[in-house]
Amino acid sequence: MATDQKLKARLPRGLADRGPADVAATETMLAKIRAVYELYGFEAVETPLMEYTDALGKFLPDQDRPNEGVFSLQDDDEQWMSLRYDLTAPLARFAAENWTRIPKPYRSYRVGWVFRNEKPGPGRFRQFMQFDADTVGAASVAADAEICMMMADAMEAVGLARGQYVVKVNNRKVLDGVMEAIGLSGDEHAGKRLTVLRAIDKLDKIGPEGVRDLLGAGRLDQSGDFTKGAGLEAAAIDTVLAFTAARGETGVATIANLGALVGATVKGAEGVAELGEIASLVEASGYGDRVLIDPAVVRGLEYYTGPVYEAELTFEVPNEDGQIVRFGSVGGGGRYDGLVSRFLSEPAPATGFSIGVSRLMSALKAINSPILSGTEALGPVVVLVMDKDRAGDYLALTKRLRDAGIRAEMYLGSSGMKAQMKYADRRKAPCVIIQGSNEREAGVVQIKDLVAGAEAAKSIESNAEWKAARPAQVEVKVEDLVETVRGILASQA
Repeated sequence: MATDQKLKARLPRGLADRGPADVAATETMLAKIRAVYELYGFEAVETPLMEYTDALGKFLPDQDRPNEGVFSLQDDDEQWMSLRYDLTAPLARFAAENWTRIPKPYRSYRVGWVFRNEKPGPGRFRQFMQFDADTVGAASVAADAEICMMMADAMEAVGLARGQYVVKVNNRKVLDGVMEAIGLSGDEHAGKRLTVLRAIDKLDKIGPEGVRDLLGAGRLDQSGDFTKGAGLEAAAIDTVLAFTAARGETGVATIANLGALVGATVKGAEGVAELGEIASLVEASGYGDRVLIDPAVVRGLEYYTGPVYEAELTFEVPNEDGQIVRFGSVGGGGRYDGLVSRFLSEPAPATGFSIGVSRLMSALKAINSPILSGTEALGPVVVLVMDKDRAGDYLALTKRLRDAGIRAEMYLGSSGMKAQMKYADRRKAPCVIIQGSNEREAGVVQIKDLVAGAEAAKSIESNAEWKAARPAQVEVKVEDLVETVRGILASQA
């Protein structure tokens, strides 16, 4: 005999639901960041979740995954489309498609979901939110310096104090000099260069010895997964690790160390000079203690061509295993002079930064950032339904509150008063409106303050005493409903 089988409600791996509190906290944080971006003269633009696959390019690191790390489908005209994996590649398409109309340099910001077809794990999601700001059409490294300074201001706007964060800067041209020094220049070594860059990019997570393994034969992680390495010789590995450790006590010392390592190469010398200019600009603008030159920053995406940077949080938190670790990066970016010009017949220099929204939110929760206090707002006022055949009367009371700008709802379930009160409590309602037949005839309503009532209940020992006292409950005329509710809301603010 056949039986109906119910579908199992389940969330796919690598995805997460968000409740009202998380949504409210995120919106508060985004508003703070948006205010900084707009203060710097950046304006909003929005691009679709999907792009033609060839417009996104082949830049993702997880190339052994289906569709090389992106989620793709083929349209009925046989064109391949993909969910965007970041907000930068879509901006490049938008800027190129509107090149003759947009002002240049073009300063824009975008916020939205991005998607990665990657192996999910702790803190590693297939869908996550980014908040980007980019300048397109400015070749000067002053644009990079400004982006770094704006990121520092954004970190402080969301409640991070100086000393809790740092913006670190490096240059891909310096890295090109390192590659040349170890014999990996030229197109024929492009794949191996990318493997080296991604190994360096994991320095904060796996340490120098872990990077050494990835630069050599490969590394076996704690889960048992093996990552094939770059296969470098021991001398080349030592050169790369020396580069990552070239940071000095001051920016001047760091730049001198880098000059000694790669100054003999054309690209390396150019990169060192650009870092020197950025260091001078941020120092002159008063950001020298927050924006620092750090050779260990590489960024994992292939399209970067010049300065690269990361916003790193310096405080310590427990990880999934209970170990105390430095929180680490919450965003990054860099110069990508070739990404827009792929679509054009002229140079289109660009630079930008992306904040990982969920990761930054986790950091703010870890330090109890003041901007998150009060983001879990009270629910609506709930109008209880005592007589189901008088729904029109209860809707009229609800409308009276809404017309006054007060969030309100009429209970739409089929339960009795006790269950309705439980519902209002779970909705975090500030108060409930009660009107039975007696109140209706008298033209009054009962208003129960649930917050004050819960506090008063702590000193009441018996049910009889509770019924006699009716704590935090008042009777008012219907025409005084709005004024009384406003008073209750003000007392709870």
